[in-house]
Parts: sequence; C-alpha cells; structure tokens
Amino acid sequence: MNLDAHERAMLAGELGEPRRWAMDHMLKVGPMFDAADLVPVSQAHMMADTESLGEAGVAFLEGLAGHPPDQRRVAVPMITDPRGVDLDYYRPLGQTEAMAELERRTIAACQAMGILMTDTCINYQTIMPPVRGEHLAYGDTGVVIYCNSVLGAYSNFEGGPSALAAGLTGRTPRYGLHLEKNRRATKRFIVRRQPRELTDWGVLGALIGRLCGSYWEVPVVEGLEVAPTSDDLKHFGAAMASFGSTPLYHLVGITPEAPTLAHVCDGAPPAAHEITNGELDALRGDFGGAGDKVDVVVFAAPQLSLVEMRRVADLLEGQRVHADTALIVCTAPTVAADCDRLGIIRRIEASGAKVLRGTCFYNQYAREIGQANGWTRLLSNSAKIVNIIGGYGYRPALASMEDCAAAAVAGRIV
Repeated sequence: MNLDAHERAMLAGELGEPRRWAMDHMLKVGPMFDAADLVPVSQAHMMADTESLGEAGVAFLEGLAGHPPDQRRVAVPMITDPRGVDLDYYRPLGQTEAMAELERRTIAACQAMGILMTDTCINYQTIMPPVRGEHLAYGDTGVVIYCNSVLGAYSNFEGGPSALAAGLTGRTPRYGLHLEKNRRATKRFIVRRQPRELTDWGVLGALIGRLCGSYWEVPVVEGLEVAPTSDDLKHFGAAMASFGSTPLYHLVGITPEAPTLAHVCDGAPPAAHEITNGELDALRGDFGGAGDKVDVVVFAAPQLSLVEMRRVADLLEGQRVHADTALIVCTAPTVAADCDRLGIIRRIEASGAKVLRGTCFYNQYAREIGQANGWTRLLSNSAKIVNIIGGYGYRPALASMEDCAAAAVAGRIV
C-alpha cells in the first residue's frame, strides 16, 4: 500500500507504539481488499461491548491505554457504540459484578485514549451527524447503513480493532464504499405496498437485505410514495444490514445519491424485483402469533430516539406492565438526559417498565440475563432484534410498537 510520510512515521513507531500497532493492523486489512492506500477519516465509531471483548480484549485496550498520553490519544473524534452493562442498573437484570467490573475497566481504558463514551448506535440522530462525502470509520451496522444511505457519507463496516486503528491514526484503508464505483446500484426493487409504521419499514428492509444477501450488493428501491422519517429509515436500514449485511441502499427521489434511478446506475439499470405482499407477510409471519405468552418486551436495536421514547410513554400512560412480563427500553445517554428533563422516563417507568441508558439489549449478555430471569418468549417491534435474538436462546416475535405495548400490559400477544 502507498503511504505518505506521516503514515510511514507512524508505522516506524516514531509516534508511539499505539499508532505503530494501528498502522500495522491496517496494512494487514487493506491488502485483503486490494486497497491501494489509506483515506483520511474525520470520525471513528467503535463497537467495544464487553461481551464481545472478553478479558483478553479489555486487557489489550488497557495495554494501549498504558502508553504516554501523547502516544495513546486518538487523532480524530472517536465515539462508542452501546455498552454491555448499564452500571446504574445491572444487578436487577441478573448481570454479575464481574461483568460490571469488566465494563468499568473498558470505560477507563477508552477514556484514557480520549474516546468519547457516547454509548450509542444512533449517533446520526444525536451526536455530530456526518455530511455527504465525509469519510468515516464506523462500526455498528445500523450506523454505517444510515450514514452511507441517508446522509451520503462514506464508511465500511469496521470491526472494533479497525475502528480503533482509524481513531488512533485518522486513516482507514481505501476500499469498498470509500470508492465511488462500489456505490452503484447492483439490485433493483419496486415497492407497491407502502410501509405505514416502524415495523413495516423494518420488515421491508429485512426482506430486501435477505434478497441481496451480500455486503457487496447495493439495492436501489423504487415505488415509495410516502416520505419516511429518520426513525423509519433507522429501522429500515438496521433490518437490512442485519438480514443481508448490506451497508448501503438508495431510495429513488429520497436519498441524496439517487435523485433519479439513472444517477445510481452505470448504463441500463438492473432487472427489477417487485416486492410482493406474500413476501412481506411471510417474513413477518416467521416471528410469533396472537395469543402467545410474552416474558419480555424489548424496545431496542436500534436505541430509541426522543420521538420514539415519547410514543412509548404515551402508549403506556395510566397502565401497568403485567406482573409476569418485563418491559425493557434502551436509549442513548443523550436522549435519556432529554427524557429525564421532559418527564418522559418517569412516565415510562411509572408503568413498571425499565429504561436502560447507553446499552442495547442483544449485546448486554442477553443469554445470561434471559437465563437469570427465566425469559425465553421475547416480543419487539425491531426486525433487527428478532433476527438476532434467537441465537441467544429466545423465541422472538415481531409486532408494531402499539401492539408491543399492549402485549406488555396483557402479558401475551394481542
């Protein structure tokens, strides 16, 4: 790979061991994807939940954090994905003191490197959203697909070490979606049934992701007659990335790179696949049915926006969650602060629900907390979480936000 003088100095260790490690890491990753050089990035976002890191990963972070401050501090603004433990509310969930201590060590190491502990997967709604053409090193799949597609920024899915390497150097290998040629549409879909609420958007995204089935496929979607909100596209993209590893989509006449179909196609557009009602109904039908008992209702994956939090509060107003059912709501710390100020968390928790700050359900030891509480039957309005959570020992079901709230009160899917 071609390196400039500053990059060669980092590789030689002249700017400290953390940056030497980071350059060495990128020079192993880059050639795997035929990257010719490195591209400067303006922001980095790292997934580093302790369930994934384990003892070895945390010790590695602590090793980097032990170097002198001028060597270990990140070179560009760097933020974090949701944590694995809400340190203000972990014992009632069934998480252990060992899990909490691993979390504290991770936070201390990240802070020593100058990483901002934002603990969110909705930074595009809350913290310095990127702009069109901005090169990034982002980790969370829902973050990447939203920023690429809705905002027109450029990022690949970065693993935790790669995001950290980018933060320390301000660089990432120039491959994948940092290259214009890889942002062209390769699959084309036509929508007839218009999505109405968040779960509809999630199901549509999930189906398109499943039909694409590859990181390298870029779908373009025609036929949408409704103007989506930020939350609609959040659920749409998060589900698409979960079901298909898709990091970029185009919506004709909506997303910035696709004012027309021709803008995202080289020559003749791909053959069109018309999304049928049967395909949408079949995907939704894979996850639960009316009358099923519910152990836990989860609003998460992605974390909830301020607008979603108020909607949950409105739906639960004057009601109590069923004694045999738990209701968990996950949001970003910045959103939680606003919700505290506006009385929204107080309203939600008056029902018996619990709001977790800076975490997301599936990456906070979901298997262990399920076993500790006897939870197996889970209901959510997030297509992403029902796609993931079965691997943690749950039997997931999917419903609208309204039906999820009603099920939490009734103790079963209504």
